[in-house]
Amino acid sequence: MNKNIKIGIIGAGENTKKFHIPNFQQLDNVEVIAVCNRSYESGKKVADEFGIDSVYDNWIDLLSNDDIDAICIGTWPYMHEVLVTESLKNNKHVMTEARMTFDFESSKKMLEASKRKPHLICQIVPAPMTLKFDKYIRKTIAENKIGNVIQVDISINHQTPISVSGGYPDFNSSNHWRSDINFSGMNTMQLGIWYEAMMRWVGAAKNVMSISRITVNTKKNEDDYEYIRIPDNVNVIGELDIGGLYNIQMSTVKGHAPLDSVMIYGTTGTIKLDCVNYDLFMANDKSELKKINIPSEFQSSWRVEEEFINAIIGKEKISHTTFETGLRYMEFVEAVRKSSESGSKISLFT
Repeated sequence: MNKNIKIGIIGAGENTKKFHIPNFQQLDNVEVIAVCNRSYESGKKVADEFGIDSVYDNWIDLLSNDDIDAICIGTWPYMHEVLVTESLKNNKHVMTEARMTFDFESSKKMLEASKRKPHLICQIVPAPMTLKFDKYIRKTIAENKIGNVIQVDISINHQTPISVSGGYPDFNSSNHWRSDINFSGMNTMQLGIWYEAMMRWVGAAKNVMSISRITVNTKKNEDDYEYIRIPDNVNVIGELDIGGLYNIQMSTVKGHAPLDSVMIYGTTGTIKLDCVNYDLFMANDKSELKKINIPSEFQSSWRVEEEFINAIIGKEKISHTTFETGLRYMEFVEAVRKSSESGSKISLFT
């Protein structure tokens, strides 16, 4: 493909403005030519900031533009299914912001739509925090350097922007789209992000058992209050497909909670990921945990826009993140919700 790839933006939120638009504009043979935001005025502001020629006041007209080759979707999850499926109907490659979508059923529809257009590239923006470590952790486990995996413990209590990091409940907090079920759907805090990362290291979970609570059950919304239906304190346990167990604790309301970390316990060694300073540690047998300097060839970094364009021109395949992976984490986050509501173990099938 010799011609420039022309990108249309639907939903120019924080990530889109901070990463996607400028990163696309830095690539050779790529042009961002159109934008549609929640209002024409906000779209015009983005267009002026980044030198984008065309502003649309609705996404249907943007998708009808035959000059556009690919769509970058930066809206909240509740819009992802319709925007992805309609982009594909209009023969556009599509990259959508994470989380994949609203619920498991809509993720299945998105995957099915992508399979009907196999010549078009579909990508989800990946969970970015662990990209530097993923290859090395996989290598370490695959080479049996910590033995068989006994358990993976993930503890995440310092999540912004929906909480004060490590703070007690804020009963005067304003509502955020991540805590609004109408926009986020089955997605709960950072569960999907960390399950995606866990799948990179040890594969998928076999089942889910969870219990959750909503501590702050109302939040401010302009001059009114809204009842919150997304939990702010969750505990999840289950079995891994490869054997062993996992335990995920996630909260935005636990004051003085331990710093965020991941522990992978094996029969002969342990891996620790410090999720505050983002350092990796390992120990074998009775030795103490020691910081690992990861060789550069095993490190990855943020390159989602480059990967998307390279996949379109046939230079590489999508690795971060495919619709198949998105389907798995959407199944997981919905199973967490269902298990908490029913008090039963939920088996995973994908």
